[in-house]
Amino acid sequence: MGFFDFLLWMLWIYLVILCVWTFIWIFMDIFRDSTLSGWGKAGWVILLIVLPFLGALIYLIARGGSMAHRQSAEMNAAAQANADYIRSVAGASASPAAEIERAQGLLSSGAISQAEYEALKAKALAA
Repeated sequence: MGFFDFLLWMLWIYLVILCVWTFIWIFMDIFRDSTLSGWGKAGWVILLIVLPFLGALIYLIARGGSMAHRQSAEMNAAAQANADYIRSVAGASASPAAEIERAQGLLSSGAISQAEYEALKAKALAA
């Protein structure tokens, strides 16, 4: 096996992986699309099974633009959900009165000194 044969095998392996990934991506998009009816989904699946390369080409031409929009919308929704989760975990700052009351409780229990209480109170009122 020469170097040219090795490169040819690498090209074929790359093309097979590319085709498999394209089919997986198309199947995922078919079932992710909420605007496509059940019969439409079944039709696309049958077309992709019976005529895989022609079906994939037709799907990419006919619905390729909407694939990008669905992917973009899904990514935006995931980013928004992540931001909402981070905000909920970080906890929105409580009202100044609640912060002062919490600091007063810490002062009463002896966990903080009067100077620390005044610093927390000033910080709560500044916010």
